[in-house]
Amino acid sequence: MGANTSGALGVSTESNPPIPSDHSGVTDLFAVLAYGEISAFYRLAEEARLAPTLRGKVAVAKMAAAEMAHFDTLERALAERGVGDVYGAMAPYVRALDAYHVSTDPSTWLESMVKFYVGDGLAADFYAVLADALAPEVAAVVRDVLAETHHSEFVVDEVRRAVTVSRSERDRLTLWGRRLLGEAITQAQYVMAQRDELTELVLVATGDLNGVAALFERMQSSHAERMRVLGLG
Repeated sequence: MGANTSGALGVSTESNPPIPSDHSGVTDLFAVLAYGEISAFYRLAEEARLAPTLRGKVAVAKMAAAEMAHFDTLERALAERGVGDVYGAMAPYVRALDAYHVSTDPSTWLESMVKFYVGDGLAADFYAVLADALAPEVAAVVRDVLAETHHSEFVVDEVRRAVTVSRSERDRLTLWGRRLLGEAITQAQYVMAQRDELTELVLVATGDLNGVAALFERMQSSHAERMRVLGLG
């Protein structure tokens, strides 16, 4: 099954029938997304302490609340698929996602904001391509939990303001962004390797191994655009 090129990341399967909703990889997809959301909730709650202003603390709290709402959506979706133990379903992905967060633990408020905007955007790019190939009812769940919140504008304003007045801050955050890119792609590759069903789902969605490689290349392009938006391009 070959991959066509269209859409934001240049990967689509418009000419092919959607992956059926009963594909076993869908459960794994929901599970890895669920752990991603719950780990993001705890990460944001912890990083709120880095915020130098009350406005920042509230913004991060709202981001965390959105992540928890997404987790609830995925927990319901898993239950509808007959998964009674959401924690067991998430277990295969804990090590990979925790390792990513440990390796990209921000030390400053600005690093935290760049990670939220850039790192989460990379993950959304990856999973959005899968959504494009899924049955409508499954794709709707994935797109719902990947939907960008209204808080990204706050992040962009914070980072752009800082890097406009400090060249050293801009250089440091540019390097940080490159690190996030490398770690995110490594994480995606590791997650894919955890379950055969999820690997098959990714291959069907992208067409073949060449399609997967093309997806990672397009993720890099989207990453570069987000860095430019932050004033780090």
